[in-house]
Amino acid sequence: MVRFTVLASGSKGNSTVVSGGHTRILVDCGLSCRELFRRMRLVEEEPETLDAIIITHEHSDHVNGISVTARKLGIPVYFTEGTHRAWMRWLTPRRQMTYAQWLEQCRKQAAERQAETEPAVVEADADETDLIPEAVVDAEAPQQAAAAPAKDPTWLPAVEYFKAGEPFAIGDIAISPFTIPHDAADPVGFVFQAEGVRIGFATDLGYVSPNVKAQLKGVDLLLLESNHDLEMLRDGPYPWSVKQRVLSRVGHLSNEAAAGFLEDGYDGQAAYVILAHLSESNNLPELARVAAERALSGRASLLANRLLLADQNEPLSSIYF
Repeated sequence: MVRFTVLASGSKGNSTVVSGGHTRILVDCGLSCRELFRRMRLVEEEPETLDAIIITHEHSDHVNGISVTARKLGIPVYFTEGTHRAWMRWLTPRRQMTYAQWLEQCRKQAAERQAETEPAVVEADADETDLIPEAVVDAEAPQQAAAAPAKDPTWLPAVEYFKAGEPFAIGDIAISPFTIPHDAADPVGFVFQAEGVRIGFATDLGYVSPNVKAQLKGVDLLLLESNHDLEMLRDGPYPWSVKQRVLSRVGHLSNEAAAGFLEDGYDGQAAYVILAHLSESNNLPELARVAAERALSGRASLLANRLLLADQNEPLSSIYF
């Protein structure tokens, strides 16, 4: 049995569970660990059964809960290398210094280098560790090593890398990652396949590029972004710079763009089409629904293209194959 459950979708947090065979994968971890577990239990998914977390990109609404969740469950996290590096930079505090502080740091470093080149005049006392039994020193080392990860916000139980365009598998689920146009380090969408069922997963993309269209053919379930209504975004509260970003080719997919793909670029084979990542400020569920329904009007049937909308505040009922 294949099961697909959207736990949350939107700018405040994104998480979805894909299950197939004996494998369960969490796609993105934008909710806190506590909220993630609460929502999983609402739909009768046990958090302890998760086998891995896989990440589309490093923006906060997709990664907020990674560290705590992965550590609590002791499971690996799958990233592209670029996404992992960007996530680590985002979590690592950056120290700011004035020009005077930088000059002082340079002087100290120069003095230390000078001291290292000068021969020692006074013989140093024996290292204090020479007086400690070797077994005691060895016993302390693992404790120090074990304590280190707790202080490192980027520490994870295990990290696995994958590359866009190179299929791989996690347990019983085959995964084909593909590049998407978005303003992140190395953003990807996925096609998941298990027990003959194919699931297309494409959110956070500025437009539906040719490679995305090719990947989303022949899927049984399509999750597609329908982020904003163009008029609501243009008249909305965002600063103009943010509006430009959202509207750009590496921003987010509008209702009109999603409908355009469903009408002209989509093969109409999916049993379910789920509209995802709807903006709470610049969209209305009914606007997204009407645009998609018009696009699918010639394809609707009892067996295909059932339209659903993912929600930010509560999980969508699980879909089974």
